[in-house]
Amino acid sequence: MSSIELDHVSKLYANGAYGVRDVDLSIGEGEFVIFLGPSGCGKSTTLRMIAGLEGITSGDLRIGGRSVNNVAPRDRNIAVVFQSYALYPHMSVRDNMGFGLKMRGVARPLIEEKIREAAGLLGLTPYLDRKPAALSGGQRQRVALGRAIVRDPVAFLLDEPLSNLDAQLRAEMRLELVKLHRRLGRTIVHVTHDQVEAMTMGDRICIMREGRMIQVGKPLEVYADPVDTFVARFLATPPMNLLPARVEGRGDGLVVVGDGFTVEVPQMHRAAYAGLAGREVIFGLRPEDLHEAPQPGFSPIEVSVVAMEALGVENILVGQIGSGEAGGKATAKDAAKPLEISARLSRHFTAPVGARVPLYLDPRPMHLFDPETTRAFPRPSLRLVTN
Repeated sequence: MSSIELDHVSKLYANGAYGVRDVDLSIGEGEFVIFLGPSGCGKSTTLRMIAGLEGITSGDLRIGGRSVNNVAPRDRNIAVVFQSYALYPHMSVRDNMGFGLKMRGVARPLIEEKIREAAGLLGLTPYLDRKPAALSGGQRQRVALGRAIVRDPVAFLLDEPLSNLDAQLRAEMRLELVKLHRRLGRTIVHVTHDQVEAMTMGDRICIMREGRMIQVGKPLEVYADPVDTFVARFLATPPMNLLPARVEGRGDGLVVVGDGFTVEVPQMHRAAYAGLAGREVIFGLRPEDLHEAPQPGFSPIEVSVVAMEALGVENILVGQIGSGEAGGKATAKDAAKPLEISARLSRHFTAPVGARVPLYLDPRPMHLFDPETTRAFPRPSLRLVTN
């Protein structure tokens, strides 16, 4: 069994600072889980505690149902692949892949069989007699993975294994890792700060901040229903637009009013947000929910173009709205820094810097957050996936 359970696990350093605090997580057998968060959030420390490379201050860590708090790393049967390939430069690919098994006293014929199988799986067969210096970055990363695969571990722990690769190789290796997971069916825990990796590779995302797990869920579920403004902004590029606003009653409905925009709360959210009338909120909307053409139910908003980023498949508009009086309560600082929003528009949309252009806001995916706690006010889920 390769399930991994962290039961209120914490890591407290000698200086009194927590590296990881009260992490409670169950990873199912064969699951591909992503630890996502900014530098210093505790994701690598959590991975190293699973591997046995960091001690646990409190809590219980179980692998396959067995507590391993006091089990040595080599006895956990878990393979770790680090950001640096850590290949021996004087050894061939074949010898690098088989070195760990050789040190464990495994018979040479069995080592050769395992190397042959892993090399075939990773497309390394033509390179088995080459030294690492003769390989590309992607090929070296495959060798590091192959070295882990030949050990036949119950789980793989990947600590930012793609961060040293260029953009094209990262994209290729993301796909290769997903395919590898499907073939092997083993549990994989993958640490990254890259949102694209998190969204495209994992069965679940575990978003971490300051040593705590803030939200755990399927990628599209977390994207559609972030629990707070940190998750809302961290999980995508460009991030969710977050604007100070106020909820007001209007006739039988509700509106959200901010500096330069007024949005009617759609019927599907009115019951959930009815109690917020008269309250200050943070209005959240993703860039793809701003459109260049009106549709029934959309709210108009005028934007002053600050920048246009042409990406080929789409154009990203960055613009200013309103007068710079955040939430209608102006200060000298607010006035000097007008509110900015981002919009994902079609590749055919163009506008010069400084132009004022109309956009149309789809309010259905809107979020309202508490300005004090930054937590999302509950509303009916609009999850992009239902299974």
